[in-house]
Amino acid sequence: MFAIENEIRKVGLVPVVVLNSVSETEPVLRALTTGGVPVAEICYRTACAPECLKTAVKEFPNMLIGAGTVINAEQCLEAIRYGAKFIVSPGLSDAVAAVCQKEGIPYLPGVVTPTEIMHALELGLTTLKFFPAGVYGGLKAIKALSAAFPQCSFMPTGGVDNSNLKEFISFDKILACGGSWMVKGSQAQIIQTCQEARSIITEIRG
Repeated sequence: MFAIENEIRKVGLVPVVVLNSVSETEPVLRALTTGGVPVAEICYRTACAPECLKTAVKEFPNMLIGAGTVINAEQCLEAIRYGAKFIVSPGLSDAVAAVCQKEGIPYLPGVVTPTEIMHALELGLTTLKFFPAGVYGGLKAIKALSAAFPQCSFMPTGGVDNSNLKEFISFDKILACGGSWMVKGSQAQIIQTCQEARSIITEIRG
């Protein structure tokens, strides 16, 4: 599990990818990898998401492919069966946490409050998604929570883009920044956005 988290930290970015058809999978992921971001969180928000995930894992074996918006054990088991290397939820699910623990898969649950973080810690989870970051105080809130919970690291998602990425990624408790801003527009635009984001990460983390 720690190896996967280290890979995510190294890249510093987790694109939130919502696909509306299986045919979208290859061009979007190709643009991400060309832009220097070999990570994708494929969201379980559309009916085709499982097939998209399966296609992504098969066609891009060198990418770190995870499943996002996973809200129950059934989705979690399916995603892992299709090859997801990490699981992300908008909130914290005990059932999803149990599946991931049993399967040895990293689980990044969404949290925003001290109570939710304490619940996560009780489940043995210390790498957490802070979502939606822009609504719940952004970096200022993460810094305050980190003071109380120094054992945790966070993946802020929602409200992050290239304009404030440097500010977020400079804080040592940030594992990586997640969001859909990296996958907006044409393939050329995705590549350019990803390249700009990666240059910011490299500037801060080397």
